[in-house]
Amino acid sequence: MSVRPTRWNTRWYSNKQEKKVAKVVGGKQTLNSGATNFIKGDVLTDNVLIECKTCTEPRKQMSVKLDWIKKNEEEAFAMNKPYSAVAIDFGQGTNYYIINEKMFKRLMNEIEKEG
Repeated sequence: MSVRPTRWNTRWYSNKQEKKVAKVVGGKQTLNSGATNFIKGDVLTDNVLIECKTCTEPRKQMSVKLDWIKKNEEEAFAMNKPYSAVAIDFGQGTNYYIINEKMFKRLMNEIEKEG
């Protein structure tokens, strides 16, 4: 029996964040938060695999685990996605993204082109 997401369990908050991230980045929310054999992560775009982490109530801090980042990078590689990111919501509805230096450099190049 599966647990139906309600406001009183963490899956409800995770689902809400994943839908928001998918909409913002033009991606798709994965089935069962990537807990399948072939599709991993929480949100997919053509080139990026995103893992979402959220708090169920507003907080000022959150521990970030290197394992989240490394695992997401490995899963992105296995899915032939050149980039990965971890989206973090401190329970306030705003997402912050952890990206590696390669992706940050690409972002900076695009920003500088606009300038």
